[in-house]
Order: sequence, then C-alpha cells, then structure tokens
Amino acid sequence: MDYRILLMLAILAVVAVSFLIGRNEYIRRIRLRERNQINAVFTNITHELLTPLTVISASVDKLRDEEPKYGRDYDLMQLNIQRMVRLLQQILETSKSEAGELKLMVAQGDVMRYIRETAECLEPLLMKRKMKFTITCQPESMMGWIDTDKLDKIIYNLLSNAAKYSAENGEVSIKAITNYTYDHIRIIVSDTGEGIPPDKLNHLFDRFFVGHYNQQRTIGTGVGLALTRDLVYLNKGTIDCQSELGKGTVFTVTLPIYKEAFKPEQIDEQHKIDFNIPKNTIIDFKTIVPDINADSNDEGNDDDNYKVLVVEDNPELLMLMQQLLKSYYRVYIAHNGAEALKIVHSKEIDLIVSDVMMPEMDGYELTRTIKGDANYNHLPIILLTAKTQEEDEEEGLEAGADEFLTKPFRLKDLKLRIDNIIENRKRMHAEFSQESAEETHQKVAKPLTPDEIFLNRVLEFVHQHLADEDYDRDALAADMGASASTLYNKLRSITGMNVSTFIRDYRMKEARRMAEENPNLRVSDLAYSVGFHDPRYFSTCFKKQFGIQPKEFLDSLTK
Repeated sequence: MDYRILLMLAILAVVAVSFLIGRNEYIRRIRLRERNQINAVFTNITHELLTPLTVISASVDKLRDEEPKYGRDYDLMQLNIQRMVRLLQQILETSKSEAGELKLMVAQGDVMRYIRETAECLEPLLMKRKMKFTITCQPESMMGWIDTDKLDKIIYNLLSNAAKYSAENGEVSIKAITNYTYDHIRIIVSDTGEGIPPDKLNHLFDRFFVGHYNQQRTIGTGVGLALTRDLVYLNKGTIDCQSELGKGTVFTVTLPIYKEAFKPEQIDEQHKIDFNIPKNTIIDFKTIVPDINADSNDEGNDDDNYKVLVVEDNPELLMLMQQLLKSYYRVYIAHNGAEALKIVHSKEIDLIVSDVMMPEMDGYELTRTIKGDANYNHLPIILLTAKTQEEDEEEGLEAGADEFLTKPFRLKDLKLRIDNIIENRKRMHAEFSQESAEETHQKVAKPLTPDEIFLNRVLEFVHQHLADEDYDRDALAADMGASASTLYNKLRSITGMNVSTFIRDYRMKEARRMAEENPNLRVSDLAYSVGFHDPRYFSTCFKKQFGIQPKEFLDSLTK
C-alpha cells in the first residue's frame, strides 16, 4: 500500500481520536457546568431557607418566655426546626462536596471526649427504638487535631443509619480506639441488624443508592453514606464496611489526628475545641410524645365516643394529629402497620388514619390486610402520603382505602374526612333506632348477606337474655364466639352503634312493644322485663329514645 495512503489514514485516525476526545471533554465540561449550576441553586436555596428558620426558632423562644404553659408545643416546634436545619446543612455539604468546595479546619482538643459526648447526644434516638447502646473510648482521654463539624456529621450519619436499619431491641455500639503511636483513631460503629447483601456493598457509598433498605420499607435518600465517605476522605481518612446477612454491619472509619497530617491553611492554631458549645442533639422523644394508648381506657363511660387509630412513623406528626383529634374522638396510636394490626385486634376501633411509607408494614399492606379480613373489612381507612403521582393514589384506592390525602395536608381537611365517615355511621344509627322490634326482626328474617346473618344471631342472643340485667357486651361476645373488639367493629359497621348502645336500644324497643301489647303493666314490671333493675334509670332511657316518659306512654295507650 502506498505510504501516502497510510499517512492519510493515520492523520484521519488522529483527527477522529482528537475529535472524540474533544467531544467527550466538551460534554464533560457541559455536564460539570450544569452540575455546578444546580449545586449553586441548591446552595442558594438552602441559605435562604436557613434564615427564616432562624427567625422561627427565635420566635418560638420568645413565645416560650411569654407563654410557658405551652412547653410541649414549643419542644415540638424546635425539634422540627433542628431536623430541617440538619437536612439543609446536609444538602449544603453535599453540594460543596460535588463542587470540590468542602473545607477542612482542624483544632486541638480531647478527641475521645468529643466522640463520647457527640455519641451521647444521639442516645435518645436509639433508646426510642428500645436498642441497647454502648459507647467505648480507649483511652478515655487523648489529645489530637480534628474538625469537630465534620466529625459530628460522620458520627451522626453512621449512628442514625444503625438505628434506622436495625430492628427494635437490637444492639448498636460505637467504639473509638487509637493506634500504638497515638496519631490515628479508629471509630467502629456496629449493629445487630439484618446485614447488607454482598452484591450491594460495592455500591454502598454511591450517591442516591438506597440498596436493600427499601425492602425494609425504611425511607432514605442515599445521600448520608455518600457524604460520610466524602467527609472521611476530606479528613485524609478511610472508611470500610463489613456486613453479614442476619448478623449485622460494622463501619470502620480511620482518621489521622496529628498536626502534620494537615495543610497549614487547614489548621486553626488560635482556638481549641470548646466543649461548652452545644452540639446538634436529638431531643428525647419520650419527653415530648406521651404514651397515648395508655391514656385510652376501654372501660370508661364514653362508649359513644368514636375511636380513631392513627398510624404514623413520624413521632412529631403523630403527636400533632393526636393533639387535634383527641378533643373529638378517643385516639389510639401505632408507629407502623404491624403495630396497628395488634391494636385493631385488641381494641374497639371505628376508623383508621394511616401513613403510607412506614417500616415493617406500610399503609398499602395494612389496608389490604384489613380489607381482606371478614371481621374487620368494614373499617374505614384514610391513607396519608407524601407521594403525589396519580398511580400512587390509584394503588391506595385499589388496596381498599376509603379516602386518600396527600401531604402536606391541613389537619382541618383530615378532620372533615373523618367527620363525613362518622356522619354516615350516625345516619345508620338513627335509621336503625327508628325501626320497631318487629321491623328489625322482619328485616333479617330471611338473611341474604353475611351481615344480615350476623345481625340476626346478635338479635337472637339479646332477645334470649332480655330480662337478664347482667347480659352485657362481654357476655354477648362470648355467645357470638368473637372477641369484644371484633363484635364492636362489626356491629358498629352494620348499625352505627356500639355494643352497649345496641343492647340498650333493643331493650327499649322491646319495652315499647310490651307496653303496646299490655298497657296495664306497671313501669317497674316493664323495666324488670327488659333487664333494668332500676325503674328510674329505665324511665330516663325510655324518654331519651322515644321522647316520652313510660308512665305517660302507658296512660296514652289506655286512653
């Protein structure tokens, strides 16, 4: 082949390669510029949001001084302000990391003391999940050079991850040890969680990677560990993860703490670590969110109150909804679907309000489980979600939800939906109460549906024990072969009445029927015949239902 052709081909190859390299470099620069522009937008927005949050925080403190009686509400506000500030700071750090603008500034101080005190600030987060938490520092005290802001974020992300992805009653530990030359520290955070599959470990520190965690229905962004790795590298350290399925996960961070490891511009000679500066603590949730279910006693006298179960894994929102609803209904709470099912099976519930995204069992699965159970499928369910896609609402409605409310929502709108469902129950109650005893029996004389069969059995048992003053909801539940909560839920769905009200309503109808058949009965005999040992209380109940005293009713019949 002619050397000139070869030369021409070589030139063309060089041009083609140069073009491809130039094109790729051009695309890389375009993407880098776009990323920097996006980061700049995030940074600007974050800074803008931090300013009003500061104003809000100061306003809350001012209100606390002026009206201290609302202390729990102020705690709730400050807790969410702190959470928003931490999230915004994490956005800032992530943006700076991607733009290569993260700065390190180390100061001298007691490294081990700082690690211990920072970890102790997160103890309430783990105690809330009933976890055993241990902190070990060897030695107890040791001087070194660290960037407290970056170390705080590293410890926070690792410990919050351990708490987030471990089961309740598990164990989490943090251990800080030094090497024999005292110029490095190793921070080891371990948990007894489910562990991470081997194929996921290689991507664990990729930004926006959530791995297998979504299988546990735990909400995450995939930013925390990526930022942690960037902060560790910024400190000229290393981070490693070892995990075994079914046994747990161990993160090991190694950081230099000697002065010579850092550049002169990264060293703050003027200031030592100030342990009096408050760290970003986690408020103890136990002091804010009371055990609401402990205050809800089924043996109270408010049987006619409607009972609402609120299911939400965010304790602040849970408390807020409880504060609004407790003035109108008896409120029970659960932190996930599995916990909610236990309450449904043991308590008398009229309606369920549930979040969608929750650990262990989400709102969709909870709805499908309840709607698939013949004993509880009548329970109305309102789903709450931060998802805004149309298919998300369709999934909720297909699962059997009666209402679907998108976050953020106004609590007034939630109460309106609850009230609408309750009003339907009250209409059923009114219609059922207006029927005579004969009409009620005729209505279910030829049962066509499972509900009619159920109601017919209830009426038969109540009628058999009509004169028994001790025949109550527990006795009826035993005859029906059902739990008290199952009987309550089923009867409420059919008639709009709770068990005690239903029995009393039937006794009143029978009393009226007996009076019409024999107007010469005395009021006391009429009362004893339908299970009332106190004629005065019987007269009160009769007038409440029919608007007339039984004596007046009997006299009107004889006339």
